[in-house]
Amino acid sequence: MAYQFESRVRYSETGLDRKLTIGAIINYFQDCSTFQSEACGNGIDYLKGRNRAWMILSWQIEIARRPVLGERITVQTWPYEFKAFYGNRSFTLLDETGAYLVKANSIWALMNMESGRPAKVLPEDISGYQMEQPLEMRSFSRKIQMPLPEDCAVQESFPVARHHLDTNNHVNNGQYIAMAEEFLPEDFEASTLRVEYRAQAKLHDVIVPMLYREADSLTVGLCNEEGKPYAIVVYLR
Repeated sequence: MAYQFESRVRYSETGLDRKLTIGAIINYFQDCSTFQSEACGNGIDYLKGRNRAWMILSWQIEIARRPVLGERITVQTWPYEFKAFYGNRSFTLLDETGAYLVKANSIWALMNMESGRPAKVLPEDISGYQMEQPLEMRSFSRKIQMPLPEDCAVQESFPVARHHLDTNNHVNNGQYIAMAEEFLPEDFEASTLRVEYRAQAKLHDVIVPMLYREADSLTVGLCNEEGKPYAIVVYLR
C-alpha cells in the first residue's frame, strides 16, 4: 500500500510560470519517502544510530503536467525491491481527480557512513514497509553517458553553500536538480528527467556546470574542478 500525504502548491514552490518547479517536485518526493520512513520507525534517528544513510543513485521521472499555484495535490511513494544494499522506490504526484501528474522510479543504496561503503540491507532496516509493484515507465539505463568536455559549454563555477547541504552534510539530491534547472531554457518543457548521482559534494566544494544541448534534450553535468561529475541531469522534451 502506498504511503501518501496531501498538499497544495505554494507560491514559494513555483517558478516564473506559476507552476511547481521540477526541484520542488523532487522535494515533495523526498519528503514523502522521509515521512514514510519516520512512520515506520526507520527514519533519521534510526539510521544515525546505526551509522547508516540511504543515498540516491538515480531518478527516472515522467512529467505529464506540472501543477499550478494553489492546486491541491497528493504525493505517494512505496518501495518495490530491496536487494543486497539496494532499495528501489516509486513515486507519484496526483491531481484532485487522482490522475497522474508525475511518475518516478528511483534507485537507492544503503551506506555505512563510517566506512563510506555500501551496507547490506537487513530485515530490521525495512520493517514496516509494504512492497508494491514498480510503476510502468519507459526503460532507461541507470547510467548516463556524459558528453565529452570539448563538446560541452562550460558555465561559471560556484561553491557549495550551507543551504545546499542535508543532514548527511552532503549536497542534497534535490539541490543538484535545482542547480541544473537554472540552465533550462524558459521555452523548454521537459516531459522526462533522468538523473545519475556519481559523487558527493560537500561544503565549499566547487561546482562546474557543463551543458550539452541537442534539439530535444539538455544534459547538465554538475562537475568538480577536474571535470568529473557529481551528478548528471538530462531533460527530454
